[in-house]
Order: sequence, then structure tokens, then C-alpha cells
Amino acid sequence: MATAAIDASVALTRALSITDISGAAKIGDQALAIVVLLVGGVVLGAMLFALLSFSSEPALLLGAILGAILAGVALIAEHRLLRLPPGSFAPGAWVFTTFLLWGISFGWAHDHLKLSTTEDTEDTEVKPARRQFLRTLTLVSIAVSAVSTGIGIVAARIGRRFAGRRWSDDHPLPNADAQVMPLTGTRPEFTPLEDFYRIDTDTRAPALDEGHWRLTIGGLVERQQTLTLTELRDIEPIDLFATLSCISNPIGGNLISTTRWTGVSLQRLLPRLGLQPSATHLKLTSADGFFESIALDTIRADRRVMLAYAWDGVPLPVEHGFPLRLFLPDVYGMKQPKWIVGLDAVARWEPGYWVIRGWSKDGRVSVTSAIDAVDVTRLDVVVVGVGGIAFGGVRGIAKVEVRLDDGEWRPAQLRRPLSELTWVMWRAEVRVDAGQHVLTVRAFDGAGQVQTSALHARRFLL
Repeated sequence: MATAAIDASVALTRALSITDISGAAKIGDQALAIVVLLVGGVVLGAMLFALLSFSSEPALLLGAILGAILAGVALIAEHRLLRLPPGSFAPGAWVFTTFLLWGISFGWAHDHLKLSTTEDTEDTEVKPARRQFLRTLTLVSIAVSAVSTGIGIVAARIGRRFAGRRWSDDHPLPNADAQVMPLTGTRPEFTPLEDFYRIDTDTRAPALDEGHWRLTIGGLVERQQTLTLTELRDIEPIDLFATLSCISNPIGGNLISTTRWTGVSLQRLLPRLGLQPSATHLKLTSADGFFESIALDTIRADRRVMLAYAWDGVPLPVEHGFPLRLFLPDVYGMKQPKWIVGLDAVARWEPGYWVIRGWSKDGRVSVTSAIDAVDVTRLDVVVVGVGGIAFGGVRGIAKVEVRLDDGEWRPAQLRRPLSELTWVMWRAEVRVDAGQHVLTVRAFDGAGQVQTSALHARRFLL
């Protein structure tokens, strides 16, 4: 179901020419939640009305009691699903208020309808009374859904943890002195945390308490053990500027972001695990049910494979994997678990969450490029500035070329990247005549492989 939902979302956004898939997905999740709440409210309301028809007592108090009971059940479920942030009152209050408000509203609606229909019991009034019942039931459901949504938005803002001062607030980027500057309108080279893309298997992130969270280490090890976040932070950290991309990112899409990662190199952590000779892979599991396997050979060959606990110098945001997530160079986000709670040594490779569902086994990053900005300057001749990004994973980007209409490919200028693991900002200038034109971009990675996926193009009119 998760695969079908993501496939449908990507297809829909492409059909509508939407590049902000991350934002569209969040809006879709919220819309779906409202629809589910609305439909559920109508169904439960109809059941409540049917039960109350057997009693002559006022329903307001009964509705409030039933709403409170359902609220308690919902809170228990939310707690079991790790969806209530520790130390935050607002999300739980939202859940409780929603169900309580639902019960009170339907109790009041029942009493109101009962009073209006008993005043006139003529047969000719039966159908209007039924229509009034349906209208009232629907209106109450819509009202409760709207109020609950508003409370949820406020609760989310109140419950949001502000990370504090970030590394980028006090430090220049490592390529701040680079001569080539991005064209105005190109996406930020260093992605603000608030804008980092997010695609999950669930609509809400697990809320893990740092004080109670433990990384459980088991499987083919000499002894099972647990590590706290403090113990992981005490190990010499590694800092990396790196770009992460979603395998579902369309050409020119925004499901790709760059930040500064901080965490523990798995290579450094291996001796502490006490692995048995038969172990060949590590299987990582997440609090939301996600899982993935990594070959020990990959970890031993690359110190940049890390268990990350911070972005831009502050703890990971809850929505992006707090307290611990994996960073694995040169692969898409589908292979990189968030909210990690378990690490098991195993004797063979096991297909991960998305591999089981038919996605790429390796998930290796393909070379790609995108046009972010087109700027027209009219002097003696018309010059069009064009700029964007290119990404080739660990292979880097050796060359970017731009073509006007069906003309020759011309080289673009490359800005020195933040690191060997990040995207490259590029820009170029093209002389054009009046009329409608198409600009196309392609990239070559450090191994000389030319971009073979669909090329990004932008149309413009002079």
C-alpha cells in the first residue's frame, strides 16, 4: 500500500507539473487525515444516533462520556505507536479534545433533532426530518473535523522543538571563496533544515524520548548490548557535507537536499560490537517498522558510512529521524533508515523494506542535473543566464553542458562543491534571438558517465 501511494503521488505531481513533491505530499497527508476524520465521524455518529434511539434520556452527557472513552482508547493507541512526543502536552490534548468534542457535538445534535421532530409527528414530516438528520450529521462532522484540524495545527506548532543555534549560523561554508557564484534563483546550496525534503512510510513521525531510547545491538555478536545517545556522542564524531536524494525525485524536483551531517562512523563502531566470524551484514531496524541491511565490507571500506544524530550542528529534527538515522554515501534515501532502534549482525544479505516491495536492490544514485533559474539580460544582444544543480553521488560531477533548442551542447561553469558528496551548482550564458526557446541540461559524473535519465528542460519566450 505504501508503494502504491508513493507511486500515485509521484505520478499525480508529474501530471500536474508540480516539482514541490515534498510539500504536496504533506498537503495530501493532511487532506487525507481530514477526509478520514470526516468519514469516520459520520459513520460513528450514525451508530451513536442508532443507539440513542433506544433511550429517552438526553444524549449530551452520554455523548461526552462516549467521546471521553474513545479519546482514552485513541491516546493508548497513539502511545503504543510512539506518536506522542515525550514532555509535550499539546499533541495528546489535541487527540483527547477531538474525540470529546465529537461526542458532545453528536449528543447535542441528537437532542436538538429529537426535540424538533417530536413537536410534529405527522407522516408528511418524516422525510424532511430524515433530510434534516442527514444534514445535521454531515454538518457536525465537518465542524468537528475543521475544529480538530485547527487544534492540531496549533498543537503541532506548540509541540515543535526548536533546535537552537545551528552550525551555519556562525560558520562560513567551506566553498565560500569559490569564484563561480550560483545564478540568482538557484535553490540554496546549503538546504535550511525547515526545507529538507521528507518522504516517509507513515504520516506522522515516531516520537522517541532521548532519555529512554536505546540502540539495541544483537544478532551474531559476542554479547548483546545497548548504547545510549550520550554514549554514541562520546565516540569521536565525523562531520560531512552531503546531499541526499529520493529515488522518486522527478527531473527538476525538490526531493533532494544538502546539509552538514554529524554522527558516529560505523567503521569506528565495529570493534565495539564484538562481531562473530560468520557475520557479513548489519541489519538496521527503525521504530516505524522500516529496516535495511548493509554489507560489513561496505562499512570497512568507507568511514563515511555513519549513524547520524545531528544536522547542521543541532540534534536531528523529529521528522527527520531523531535520535538516530543512517547516512550511506551514493545511495538513495530509500536505503537509509530513520528513527533507528536496533542493529543486528546477520550472516547474509536480507532485502530491505523497499526492496521487498519491488524497488531497486542497490538504490545507487544516478547522475542527474536540473535547471533552477533562467535570467534574461537585454543589452546589444539578448543573453540568457541559466543555472541549477547537478549530482552524481560519490563520483561527483566532472562536466555540465547546456543546449539551446537543437543546437550544440556548450559547457557550463561549475562552482566548487561543499564536499565530494554534495551536489554542484552550475551556471551558463547563452545568446538567443526573439521567439520561443528550450534550454536543456545534462551532466557527466567523475567516471565520465553521461546523464542517461530524462533530461531537464525549460521553455521560455522572448
